[in-house]
Amino acid sequence: MIVLNDIRKVFNAGRPNEFTALDGVSLSIEAGKVTVLKGPSGSGKTTLLGIIGCMARPTAGRIMLLDDEITSLPERFLTGVRRKTFGFIFQQFNLIKGITTLENVMLPALPNGERHALLKKRALDLLELFKLSPKALSKVEWLSGGEAQRVTIARALINDPSVIIADEPTAHLDTRLSEEFMEIMKGLNGEGRTILIASHDPIVCTSGIVNRVVEMRDGRLA
Repeated sequence: MIVLNDIRKVFNAGRPNEFTALDGVSLSIEAGKVTVLKGPSGSGKTTLLGIIGCMARPTAGRIMLLDDEITSLPERFLTGVRRKTFGFIFQQFNLIKGITTLENVMLPALPNGERHALLKKRALDLLELFKLSPKALSKVEWLSGGEAQRVTIARALINDPSVIIADEPTAHLDTRLSEEFMEIMKGLNGEGRTILIASHDPIVCTSGIVNRVVEMRDGRLA
């Protein structure tokens, strides 16, 4: 589904603080599977996720998505690919404080121009799915850590993406909530979604739902 060919990512090129985050990464990610990128902090996992999810461009190399080369697409087209294809779950949750849980879930779909009533119903259905309906009108800063994590998953699903990208999703969760997160991922994978997770958490890396663990170190595949 996703093929990376000799991906490099260099920050601050030509400056004294030049840093190579990815150095010749070639990788194929199979559709409908659960893949984990495993490695220590600074290994390049997050940078690679950002490039796969069209949130950043590589310095060099090519990316194929469903047999289409997307590396050189203009930003307006890349934004459309990102919004349609990928749902993101971030380590820090990245929920917008001061607005409600429902509004946070709806946020990624607002640029699509969908009728507000239909979008609101879909967001409420997702909150119901994750047992968060009573929190729909609560400000997100009032949520517990587990509730905030489920809101981020609901938000990631609002555009019905085929690929879920999660960056260290259990970093701030205890064992019970981490296992609960992986159960949710199992369900989403069972629906046919491709799951890509960056983590060094043993609960994630040794989970029975994981099809492949790709180890990274110093910007390379180990």
